[in-house]
Amino acid sequence: MKFLTNDKLVIVGAAGMIGSNMAQTALMMGLTSNLCLYDVFSPEGVAEELRQSGFDEANITATTNVAEAFKDAKYILSSGGAPRKQGMTREDLLKGNCEIAEQLGKDIKQYCPDVKHVVIIFNPADLTGLVTLLYSGLKPSQVTTLAGLDSTRLQSALAKKFGVPQYKVTGSATYGGHGEQMAVFGSAVKIDGKPLNDLIGTPALSAEEWAAIKTAVTKGGAKIIELRGRSSFQSPSYLSVEMIRSAMGGETFRWPAGTYVQTDKYDHIMMAMQTTIDATGCHYTMPVGTPEEIAGLDASYAHLCKMRDELVELGIVPAISEWNKINPNL
Repeated sequence: MKFLTNDKLVIVGAAGMIGSNMAQTALMMGLTSNLCLYDVFSPEGVAEELRQSGFDEANITATTNVAEAFKDAKYILSSGGAPRKQGMTREDLLKGNCEIAEQLGKDIKQYCPDVKHVVIIFNPADLTGLVTLLYSGLKPSQVTTLAGLDSTRLQSALAKKFGVPQYKVTGSATYGGHGEQMAVFGSAVKIDGKPLNDLIGTPALSAEEWAAIKTAVTKGGAKIIELRGRSSFQSPSYLSVEMIRSAMGGETFRWPAGTYVQTDKYDHIMMAMQTTIDATGCHYTMPVGTPEEIAGLDASYAHLCKMRDELVELGIVPAISEWNKINPNL
């Protein structure tokens, strides 16, 4: 097998469903010959299954020792937080998972400060990614969060509604927070080449149906829990590996990513924007949308700021004015 790189990729939380799926997907995509599985619970069973799958050209290691795992790491995918359960929102995980993110950031800074890119999956991803970035000392372009799952949910919902293959639904995007306060943008969407806006309010898609689809997209994670009895693991696994593949210089990531944003309007926050990920990191531009869509993005940003400020109150992060002392890149 020809690998994209021989650089070390570490899967954090590798003993879990998301982590083990990320590991298998990374090997199936041929991302790297150097894969390390790390978890506080032994990931050796996952490593054994992968070895027994016949990935015999890859060096697969497993450890519960963070120093060993992160040594010489160049890429990190982390799902190492508590999962969302029935009746919970992503925000319910705020305190515990952000404390995990704080330690993750500190471990990165201590053991692999030369890491090239880190992707954070565990919820609430916008905040866990922000905390990881702050304590890692990395540049904003080096840490991204999983946000594309909301856009794929929008695409799949519209494909089902119109009875077309998913690839015929283009331009699907959600921006802002990865949560029920996300901003769903439909103005750039086309269904088999036809602008979605031309279809809304017609017999093909009533305004009420479009509103219901947008609501369903924001609650997509809860729906998976209802259907499967557990939180999503296949979709976040696959999309996050696509993200790190792009950071390795591979195929372009097709969806928005969560990234650190600092503009005149949005400041000191991690949120989904229009992004590109490549070997130089993640780069963003302001999404283009209708006044209503931009207002939704503003509301999503305000919600994220409220949670960020709660982290200050909890003592997990200091006041924003102090962030530069912890990470000079912010």
